[in-house]
Amino acid sequence: MKYIKYSLILLVFGLLSCDLGSEPTIEGTKLKAMCGEWWINILVDGEDIGAGFHLVTTSNTAANNETDLILDDHETWPAKIVTKVNLPAMTFDPAKDLANAYSDKIKVSVIEGKILKGAATTPGGNKTDSLYVKFEFSDDPGTQYEYAGYRRTGFLEDEH
Repeated sequence: MKYIKYSLILLVFGLLSCDLGSEPTIEGTKLKAMCGEWWINILVDGEDIGAGFHLVTTSNTAANNETDLILDDHETWPAKIVTKVNLPAMTFDPAKDLANAYSDKIKVSVIEGKILKGAATTPGGNKTDSLYVKFEFSDDPGTQYEYAGYRRTGFLEDEH
């Protein structure tokens, strides 16, 4: 009897504690047009250095504003920086000696950069966005590196 009594009390509290509120509105990040995964080649003076394709990620910061973008090359150089962008123009703002999350000894300067909507054609023939960013790294002053590539489509024929 005691067991049934406690079971009924737990059942009542269990049923009364349920929140049948409405579903939350799910929104994208403010920089979603500039965020994504990118297959890039690394260039110096417009020439491919022959390192092949590398995956780079752009994402919003925790602040979720329209100006701060994280660019992460997943230790290709290595560089993981928070840089300023101009969302309406889809450009990267020039910035000197940005902090690098992968190495506090290597600072990163953004010279220029932009994202062009629908301007790239992938190896599989798909249309997607194009990314171009020019950097200078403090451990190699005077050499400007360019990341140039396209937004990852997820299609097998576009993977590297």
